[in-house]
Amino acid sequence: MEIERKFLISKLPENLDTYPFQLLEQAYLCTEPVVRVRRSDDTYTLTYKSKGLMSREEYNLPLTAESYEHLKKKADGNVIRKKRFRIPLPEGLTIELDVFDPPFGDLVLAEVEFTSEEQALAFLPPAWFGEEVTWSTEYHNSTLSKRQFS
Repeated sequence: MEIERKFLISKLPENLDTYPFQLLEQAYLCTEPVVRVRRSDDTYTLTYKSKGLMSREEYNLPLTAESYEHLKKKADGNVIRKKRFRIPLPEGLTIELDVFDPPFGDLVLAEVEFTSEEQALAFLPPAWFGEEVTWSTEYHNSTLSKRQFS
């Protein structure tokens, strides 16, 4: 079960370059249900996600680089590329701060994952977080993969 809250970020933290990061590339084979392939540095994964906003089922299976590249070619829509920074929070929580590559302009999203819905609902975001978009599908990566650009 994935339990997370998601926020827009308009101003990056000043010390962002001090945190570890991964380069992610992901493509969507299907968006209902969500079936995604992802490269995270040198790790490749096939993911299934059920419907849901704050909470949903998520299953991950390993892929080889060759199978990832094969499946990526079959994806519909935009291939999403982003840099994900991991910023620690108290109580063992971590901010996953995604800075998107073009064509997504200056889109930056922060996600925080939780072990329970109670913990998620009690979370008070840092002051630098912007609008919460947890309850909207507009900023799901699967939705972004279908976004049209002129």
